[in-house]
Amino acid sequence: MPVVVADLSEALLTFKYTGQMIDGMNHNLQIIPIPAFKDNYIWLIHNGTQATVVDPGDAAPVIASLNHLNLTLTTILITHHHHDHIGGVAELLKAFPNAIAYAPALEQYAFEHTAISEQNTVHLKDLNISFSILDLPGHTLGHIAYYSAKHEVLFCGDTLFGAGCGRLFEGTPTQMYHSLKKLAALPSATKIYCTHEYTMHNINFALMFEPKNQRLIERHKTTQKLRESNFPSLPSTIELELATNPFLRCDYQEIQLSIQLKNASEIETFSKLRELRNHY
Repeated sequence: MPVVVADLSEALLTFKYTGQMIDGMNHNLQIIPIPAFKDNYIWLIHNGTQATVVDPGDAAPVIASLNHLNLTLTTILITHHHHDHIGGVAELLKAFPNAIAYAPALEQYAFEHTAISEQNTVHLKDLNISFSILDLPGHTLGHIAYYSAKHEVLFCGDTLFGAGCGRLFEGTPTQMYHSLKKLAALPSATKIYCTHEYTMHNINFALMFEPKNQRLIERHKTTQKLRESNFPSLPSTIELELATNPFLRCDYQEIQLSIQLKNASEIETFSKLRELRNHY
């Protein structure tokens, strides 16, 4: 099982803060968040020699991190086409011409890539890890996620956040809710590596609708301590999201009553919550 490494002396000097290092999957593989822009995380997966990055919106912090750790970039994983997730891809492919980029088949990209969707599997031979692809329309129509059942890790872009979910820029509420339900059905221990540090704001929003939810209250305290110390609030887990994320709890009467939609359908509840969150 992945564990948090307490000693952060090896954390990247180029980080805006030391970050959280995860011993992911085996003794030689780590998953590290590279902060970018205001609140993005570019996830770096490496074995001490080769590296994969997820949604590199900015090349500069990725290249600095790779240089600091003496890593060679071999793979880029893209979840969707928004600029803060792909803005650094072209520069990274130029700096590492042997690297392979994977991106959603239902979206258009200017850089060279391998198009993938739910019927595909991505196997990273150098890191000895395989990802199933999940189609997750909603945030964008072509949005995908990368899921390893063996290692219980999920890179879900902007679909599921800590205590929240992504905005609906292209898809419908029904599409997004079905995508969230697909993720909610994954094993409870699955670790969630999303790409934005929105957790604290999302928890404050969630508490308006479930103020007596003890797991949510505990998560507020834990997340506040992490953020005050400049640590990421991620990864989360499916189990924690099911207990605290209002967008995965649309069948709970307390939430429905809080938004004055008694006996509403889950889709109606989700739509109202998403609309409220848009203006929060």
